[in-house]
Formats: sequence, structure tokens, C-alpha cells
Amino acid sequence: MKLMFLKSSPIKYLLAVVLALSSINLFAQDDDLMKMLEETSEEQNEPVIATFKTTRVINSHSTKTLGKKVLDFRITHRFGNFGAGSGGGIHNFYGFDNAANIRLAFEYGITDNLMIGVGRSKVQEVIDGFVKWRFLTQTTNNKIPFSVAVMGNTAVTPMRDPTGGEWTKFLHRVSYTSQLIIARKFGNVGSLEVMPTYVHRNFVDGDLHPTSGVQDENGLFALGVAGRIQLTGSSSIVFDYYYTFSEYRKDNTANPYYMPLAIGYEIETGGHIFHIDFTNSAGIIENQFIPNSSDTWTEGGFKFGFNISRVFTIGGRKKKRDVEE
Repeated sequence: MKLMFLKSSPIKYLLAVVLALSSINLFAQDDDLMKMLEETSEEQNEPVIATFKTTRVINSHSTKTLGKKVLDFRITHRFGNFGAGSGGGIHNFYGFDNAANIRLAFEYGITDNLMIGVGRSKVQEVIDGFVKWRFLTQTTNNKIPFSVAVMGNTAVTPMRDPTGGEWTKFLHRVSYTSQLIIARKFGNVGSLEVMPTYVHRNFVDGDLHPTSGVQDENGLFALGVAGRIQLTGSSSIVFDYYYTFSEYRKDNTANPYYMPLAIGYEIETGGHIFHIDFTNSAGIIENQFIPNSSDTWTEGGFKFGFNISRVFTIGGRKKKRDVEE
């Protein structure tokens, strides 16, 4: 027995050493695997790109911001009403003989997340300026599930006083908009955003609602929703809609008001994005279309229009593909 024990002891020791070395190797492999998984996870934590193709959906801002040192020249055009009433119908070539509104604008990316813009509209000769900052961007691993931006603008009209002398102060010509924009992209299907919005106009007419007797509000709250349904890699269906919370605008037969709704087709062609759209609002900026959409789709009050966006890189910076989203 003693002889057998002595003969088997080296084998036992050898097995113990082999097992120990195998355990160390397994732990090392597990550690390497965890590192690889962490690195892969970090690699997948990328910003989601092309939530929206341009800084606008149709009327609405999107969460997209211009890249740093990128200049965007924008032309937004709205023709007259398509239907027979209010300047439409065949005798006005379904609104094409009229220009309900035109806006020319320049927008510029200060950083990849911060942009500014200035524009001039035909309606009320409005000159507006805005700032938009995107402070959250959706990531591919959903650690950040939404892109979020804030937008604020100021608009002023230099037109002649249409009130018969009631604009006694310069501030009567000024209005403001503050907006939070929350968006999410759903893979290759499309994108959706919601926009809690506040519009303040320093001057409103003193007219009263014909039945309730309430007066128009200086400050208006509205909730917007906008979306993009992707058809191909370069084309989409886009839409936006706003519900305005206003007692004065409910069933006001003296000064009718309708919720602004826009539907369009978006196509990307080389260096610019082209929109073909229909909307019941002549206004192009929030200060105009949220408080003043007086036409309705059901009576042919929708207008054909288009948006053209052409971007340029300033200062020799190489343009990165959708660097901002």
C-alpha cells in the first residue's frame, strides 16, 4: 500500500497543477471576453443619423441642426388656395397665380449642435431670427432614446400700421416663440417628434368671440406633432400638425380659425433637399401659422408649396455625413 501511494502521488500533483492552470486560463478568457463585449457596446453607442433630413419638417422645426460652419440657404414658397373660394379655383389656376407667402432665409451652424438663422417673409413683411440648440441626441444602443432640442425666435414687422394707429410702440410689432422639440427615429421606418410650443404676441386685436365674449390671447400654448415616413433612401412622406389651446379660436364664426396641417413629399437630390407640400396655413414661421391659420382643408383652403434647402460649407471644413444626426 505504501508503494502504491508513492507511485500515485506524482500523478495527483500533476492533475492538480493542470486543473489550476486551466482555471487561470478560463478566468483570463472570461476577462478578455468581457473586455471585448464592453468595447463592442461602446462602439455601438453611436449617434442616430438622419432622424430628419433638414432643419424643417414642413412648417415645423426638426431636431436636426446644421454642422459647424455649414450655411443653409432656404426658400419657402406658398401659393394661393387650391379651392374655388378665397382666390383659388380654375380662374386663378388653383392658386398658382397667387403667392400667399414667400420666405428667404440664411441659417448657420455655430457648432454641430447650435445654429442660428434669419429670414424675411412676405406676409406682414416679417423679419425673424432664431436660435436652436440640440442638447440630446438619440443613440443606437438606446441609452439616449430621444433627440431633444430647444428653439426660440423673435419676429418683427416693419409694415405700415394696419390698425389705424393702435401700434403706438415699437414692441407692438414684435412676437416671440419658445419651443421644445422631442424626436425619435424608428429604424428605417421613419421618425416622429412632438413640440410643446408657446407663442407670445405683444399686440392683439380687441375683437371678442361672438358667443363666449372672450378676447384673443397675447400668449398661446400649442402642441405640435410631426413625422417622416421613409419610402426609399432618398424620399419620404412628411407631415406636421398643431393643436392650439385658445378659447377665442373655438367655433369663432366672426374670425374663423383652423388647426394648421401640412402634408408633403421630401426628396434628397445631391446637395439639396426638396419638399413638395400642401398646407392650410399661409404663415411659414410659428409666430404666424400657429395663431393665424384661417383656411380649412375641407373647403379647398389648402395651398401648394415647396421648400428648397441648399447647404454650403464655409471655411474649408470637410462636411461630415449627417454629423449632427
